[in-house]
Amino acid sequence: MNSKQKAHAAVLAANLIFGANYSIVKYVTPGFVKPFALNVVRIVVSVALLWSLYLMKPSSPGIQRRHVGRFVLCAITGVALNQLLFIKGLSLTTSIHAALLTLASPIFITLIAAWLLKEGLGIYKIGGLLMGVAGALLLLAVKESSGDAANILLGDVYILVNAISYAFYMVLVRPLMQEYRPVHVIRWVFTIGMFMIVPFGFTEFFETNWATLTTPAWVSLAFVVVGATFIAYLFNIYGIKELGASATGTYIYTQPLFAALVAIFFLGEEFTLKKLAAAVLIFTGVYLVNITRKKNGEAQPKS
Repeated sequence: MNSKQKAHAAVLAANLIFGANYSIVKYVTPGFVKPFALNVVRIVVSVALLWSLYLMKPSSPGIQRRHVGRFVLCAITGVALNQLLFIKGLSLTTSIHAALLTLASPIFITLIAAWLLKEGLGIYKIGGLLMGVAGALLLLAVKESSGDAANILLGDVYILVNAISYAFYMVLVRPLMQEYRPVHVIRWVFTIGMFMIVPFGFTEFFETNWATLTTPAWVSLAFVVVGATFIAYLFNIYGIKELGASATGTYIYTQPLFAALVAIFFLGEEFTLKKLAAAVLIFTGVYLVNITRKKNGEAQPKS
């Protein structure tokens, strides 16, 4: 297997991990560990692993003073709000709903980039935005009777706000990625975000009876904390290095498929025609907002 094939395998594995993570999070929370307590474990272990990675290959550890404010904003949008709302929302809704609504992030990124960065909105992007919003609204309207979901509507709203928060992060972090290495940016964003998340989950963390966790629960917790946060991230970084950001990014479309298959077989969720229609709308919307027009008017994928 050559380096390109290894990179494709790594990126596919990363998205399989992300897809399975939806169901595994639901297995862990709220049954064994409350949502905010899970966030505390996830962020603290991730920060420890990221700094351990730094110790293996030391470089300049600091950040420039002029970038501190942007790092804080990225920590708020990309870690604190993003992770708190994702885990809480997923604990209330179904894995399939969460996976499809999270996929709408590129649509929100386009809208926010048009607002903050003054990027143009052509007919393709406007059409994509409308289709993505329509798909999200259709999911919100679905009456769910399968799976383990305490409050689907509220959970879906949390997931949507999480997707919007992450979209802000993706726009805000762009200048930092041009100034620093990606691992350096993520390390500091997670470190700053840790001090925001811990106060929210402090009480739930100490209320958790860790002694009651079964072996499968511990394995699932390790998967969420290490596999879906740290290992999958490294796989993606390797993919970006070998294949480029564009090719690596296309694998995100496999996540809802993996999430749906795991949720159907292990959580008993149903994939209905309404969910299929919502998925088609969201997928089409994401595709449309990611194409631009050549000077001769021909549409092409955005690199």
